[in-house]
Amino acid sequence: MPRWEHGSEDRLKTAAIELFAEQGFEKTSVIEIAQRARVATRTFFRYFPDKREVLFADAEALRAVLVERILQAPDVAEPLQLVVRVLAGFDWESLGSRESQRRRHAVIDANPDLLERDLIKHHRAAAGFTEALRRRGVDADVARLAAAVGIEVFFAAYREWLEAAETAELSRISERMMSRLATITPGGSPKWRWKFGQALKAV
Repeated sequence: MPRWEHGSEDRLKTAAIELFAEQGFEKTSVIEIAQRARVATRTFFRYFPDKREVLFADAEALRAVLVERILQAPDVAEPLQLVVRVLAGFDWESLGSRESQRRRHAVIDANPDLLERDLIKHHRAAAGFTEALRRRGVDADVARLAAAVGIEVFFAAYREWLEAAETAELSRISERMMSRLATITPGGSPKWRWKFGQALKAV
């Protein structure tokens, strides 16, 4: 690989997010992204089939990691808490700075086609989590519900985390979201919070 192509994928991601934020997704071309990243246009297509996929490049690898963590979890007695705990325990900043992720979500929120692609990503993640829970012996209906609700609860926390102060902890915000869920669920109890906090340390 030529010297100038080292780190090309990361540079292309950074360049794309910057340009999408500056001039909009629709008005940004692959040529402009490649120029900003200081690589040839053909290099862009070695990593991404189109500019849309720059925003979702890590989705499948991330899903695989999270599914594996569900499969390896020591206890699946509380599947909803497990799904949220696994999501909250992932190092999201390994995917890019919080500012970069904030810009990415702003771009997605401004474009209906990208929002649809994001929903598809969440649906696939839910399907993967459901299958993992079923493999661990969780009832099929419970697994489906835990996966779908857990993803929605977590990403509500994630979006709040993106806009919060840099010192804010995603795990704490996720705890608060689960507490809010308990308040609108008949028979909901805050006692799960201690269990959630203790279990998160083990993820």
